[in-house]
Amino acid sequence: MNEKSFGKKIGEAFKQTDLFLLFLCLIASTYGMLLVYSATKNTLVEGQIISSEFKSMLVAIPIGVVGAIILSYINYDYFVKFFWAIGAIGLILMVVTIFFGVAPDARQDSRCWLKITNSFYFQPSEVVKIAFIVTFAVHLDAVKDNINSIKNVALLAVHAVVPVALVMITGDDGSALVFALIILGMLIAAGLHWSYFLVGGLGVAAALPLAWATGLIKDFQKSRFLALIYYDSEEYARDAAYQQNQAINAMGSGKVTGKGLFNGSYVQNAAIPEAKNDMVLSVAGEELGFLGAIAVLVVIAIIVIKIMLNAKAAKDPHGYFIDMGIASMIIGQTLINVGMCLRMLPVIGITLPFFSAGGSSNLAVYLAIGVVMSVYRQSKKAEEYTFSPANVLKFT
Repeated sequence: MNEKSFGKKIGEAFKQTDLFLLFLCLIASTYGMLLVYSATKNTLVEGQIISSEFKSMLVAIPIGVVGAIILSYINYDYFVKFFWAIGAIGLILMVVTIFFGVAPDARQDSRCWLKITNSFYFQPSEVVKIAFIVTFAVHLDAVKDNINSIKNVALLAVHAVVPVALVMITGDDGSALVFALIILGMLIAAGLHWSYFLVGGLGVAAALPLAWATGLIKDFQKSRFLALIYYDSEEYARDAAYQQNQAINAMGSGKVTGKGLFNGSYVQNAAIPEAKNDMVLSVAGEELGFLGAIAVLVVIAIIVIKIMLNAKAAKDPHGYFIDMGIASMIIGQTLINVGMCLRMLPVIGITLPFFSAGGSSNLAVYLAIGVVMSVYRQSKKAEEYTFSPANVLKFT
């Protein structure tokens, strides 16, 4: 291969790579790392340059980017072809987590992590989300022409319940809710009739009081719901509502332009519990103001829109459903996280994609982006080799 043809190959490879999406993700991660550094700056001891949380992002994000680029070069048709193996790996990971999972210090009932080394923990549910999206996309494509039949809806429901149930057994209710929103988004994308959503919504509404009364909803979970109403009462303000109250106060104190990066009084005095994770938006709100917080949401919104545009341009329904599932995952996590920060939803422990600390979550979101980039690459190849008289002449 001469230099000219090699250069042409490289040029074609870059042309078929969704560099704009990758660039947007890197902007989001860079912004997120600044916020996490600020949120953990107060924990540094003499001689320490960065916190362990910042270090985990510093390691996970480059690995995730490399993984995304590698995945982008793998034809996603292989993911579809071997969906059964991907699903089996996801099931095995969750079963292993149920039996061997470890819990964080603050939540001994949530055994959703696997201990790899003394300093490295991995949360399987993060990558199982991607595995589920692939298998559910294959299922949706198989029934798309008759998706509204009761039989197909029932089978889809069974498929959907499995990962949600497994994740809930580990005590990770936040991830279970994200799975539910992924399912919802993919079913909407597949064109399921609105009546099924209505019946499902009514079923959930009817089940909640029963779950509350029978103890399926635990006492600490009840207190988090009640904190949304009684957040200013003495009982809840010093306990269940404390984290959200502090986050809202911090964001309010930042006003329009903020107090300056690394200068937030709430953030730098560690007055916001889990500011680096659940409440990272409050760091942007206090130190960079309303504009800084809005910038976080705008970047995520542009990433989601780009993924949806890729879905629309996908060469087949598999690619469309996979992209819409990943878009739903990012939207779901963002809505839950922002809802927690703004005291519109109870605290449930969900990270903000690209912005929160966490090695597993940052690695997984980039792997998901890699799958989206694979769909994009194959759609570009399909455009390039679409049947036309010109293309016929080219190969004759």
